Amino acid sequence: MDTNVNYDAMSSAELAEQHLYYRDQKAILKQKYEAAAAILDAELSAIDAQMMILCNEQDASSIKTDKGTIIRSLKTRYEPKDWDAMYEFVLDNNAPYLLQKRINESAMKDFLEANPDRFPKGMNIASEYKISVRKPSKK
Repeated sequence: MDTNVNYDAMSSAELAEQHLYYRDQKAILKQKYEAAAAILDAELSAIDAQMMILCNEQDASSIKTDKGTIIRSLKTRYEPKDWDAMYEFVLDNNAPYLLQKRINESAMKDFLEANPDRFPKGMNIASEYKISVRKPSKK
C-alpha cells in the first residue's frame, strides 16, 4: 500500500477512484478481522461459561489462581419497554438524572427547524462538512 501518494496532483476522478479503492480495501480488512474476532469471541464465551460453572459450584464471587483471578459479578440493565411511561415517571419524580446526557441529533435538528425561536440555553452546535464518494452507476 503506497502511502506516499501526492493527492494534490490528482484529478477529481482520480481522487474518487482512490477513495473507492481504499474504502473497499478497508471493508475487506474489516470483514477478515470480524471473522477472526468471531472465532475468538466464541472461544471466550465457552471459557466464560465454564468459569461461571466453577463459580456457581463453589458459590464463589472470585477464584484466585496463580494465572489470574476469576471474578463473577452481577450486571443489571434497566430497559424501559414503554418510553412514554418512562418519560412521565422521570417528570413526575423530578429525576432527569436517570437519563443519559445525550441529544438525539436528528430530533434536535427537526425541533430547531420547526421552532427557531426556542433555542435551548447553553446549547452548542458544531457542524462540519464531510466527503462521501459513490460508485458510478452501472449502465
